[in-house]
Amino acid sequence: MIPRLDAALIEARDPATLEALREGARGAGFLTVHNTGLSPARMRFVLAAYRAFFDRPEVEKRLVDMAATGSNRGWGAPGSEQVDPNANPDYKQVFDCGFEAPETGLSVYAPNLWPARPEGFREVVQAYYRDAMAVAMVILRGLAEALGHDRAYFDDKFDRPMALLRGNYYPPRPDWAGDRDFGIAAHTDYGCLTLLATDGVPGLEVLTAQGDWQAVTAGPGEFVINFGEMFEMWTAGAVRATLHRVVGSAEERLSVPLFFNPNYETNVAPKGAEPITAGKHLSKRFEETYLHMKAG
Repeated sequence: MIPRLDAALIEARDPATLEALREGARGAGFLTVHNTGLSPARMRFVLAAYRAFFDRPEVEKRLVDMAATGSNRGWGAPGSEQVDPNANPDYKQVFDCGFEAPETGLSVYAPNLWPARPEGFREVVQAYYRDAMAVAMVILRGLAEALGHDRAYFDDKFDRPMALLRGNYYPPRPDWAGDRDFGIAAHTDYGCLTLLATDGVPGLEVLTAQGDWQAVTAGPGEFVINFGEMFEMWTAGAVRATLHRVVGSAEERLSVPLFFNPNYETNVAPKGAEPITAGKHLSKRFEETYLHMKAG
């Protein structure tokens, strides 16, 4: 079962809600949250900004094509990612932006690329990026307490986060699509916590412990939360990274995930294990996924 939680109760440290958060993270690895302060109207506005960008002519989007960079900043064309090496490249389009620290020379902190049009796109996306990170920290602080840590346990580990905000555009499932073609193939997220906003169109499916694919939906103003393999490793399995996918349907679909990951130098190995930095783990996984970053 995927719990539905009130974010205000997580922030208020309500014991029953924190217990449900702990159980959801350990069990399904997925939950939904509402009452975050990000209203349905705000989210429809954000989704409309992404839709307006994806509707621009391809020649304009090519001006911010991440394929010309060594990072995941800007537009990703259909087929630019392959999350499952046994499936074909994903047929969705994306737009990525993230935390900037170009003085580090690290691709995970690369400068963002912004299109000239649609007008106001950058401002809308940057404002949402800031506010979505604040919501993600509410969830993390609640989870820290639920796992037996001080509530501020994660704070200094996320003050320069490798936080990537993405817009996904899934077109109607193509006529040519076969059993190896997906909007995004089955995968676990790479990092820590994902805060996913959607337009409410069904599409996301989660693999249950029984081996069935369960649909998960959340309309604008409600969010899907899931956890990544980095967090599963970091918590020695107290948090679960769960396989999920988008097959696609006759309807187009928009989603906006925030992949909220810690500072590059954070040690995310479980207690007592050989250190593993968050940055090296994440960089390796990006290089395995983005076709323009793959070695060779």
